[in-house]
Amino acid sequence: MRGNDRELDELSAILIGGLADSYAEIPYWLLRYYPRLRLSELEAMLIIQVMAFKQKEQKDFPTLEELQARMSVPQEKVIAAVQKLMLEGLLLIDESRDPATGIHSEAYNWTPLLEKLAVLRAEEWLEERANRRLAAAARGERKDIFSIFEREFGRPLTPMELESIAGWLDKDGHPEALILAGLKEAVFAGKIHFRYIDRILLEWQRNRIMTVEQAKEHSQKFRSR
Repeated sequence: MRGNDRELDELSAILIGGLADSYAEIPYWLLRYYPRLRLSELEAMLIIQVMAFKQKEQKDFPTLEELQARMSVPQEKVIAAVQKLMLEGLLLIDESRDPATGIHSEAYNWTPLLEKLAVLRAEEWLEERANRRLAAAARGERKDIFSIFEREFGRPLTPMELESIAGWLDKDGHPEALILAGLKEAVFAGKIHFRYIDRILLEWQRNRIMTVEQAKEHSQKFRSR
């Protein structure tokens, strides 16, 4: 038995090193939002197992027996979970036929689930943006700075971009007018992205530029060179 235990330990140590290759990709939004879709832990795990079969074993349509073997519930509960997911339109079964061989095949399709998760994330993101704007207004900032950025970018700002603007104001202490001047410089240069604006603000900070007039003068000197 001791020899077997030693062999088991050695084999386990080898397999631990290869665990990274055995990971299956699970949508983070599924883990985060499945309760809001009123999915049970059983139903969420069932979807994860279907995804894992596709990714790691190239099985588009695992059988109910194969699914049940990976779970801790009887097969009838697995069947009921699949039926519920299909009834709610979160899991589909796509059918196809190979034109060359005539072989009929089926595959699970969880695209509708991903679409619903994306809607939930979008709703939460819009709520987060509204909260950030309210917080900015409570701090006495002009909340339309975000609207100006969105107008120039031609799209809503992401949470990370909102954090960047808040960081320029709160952490770095850049005046709002100077941030908008940096945005104007980026538009003028045709480089409308936050990384470029951040470099502009950093350059102005290094040169102790605190007003829009100083920024304009510095930019004119830079262009003349």
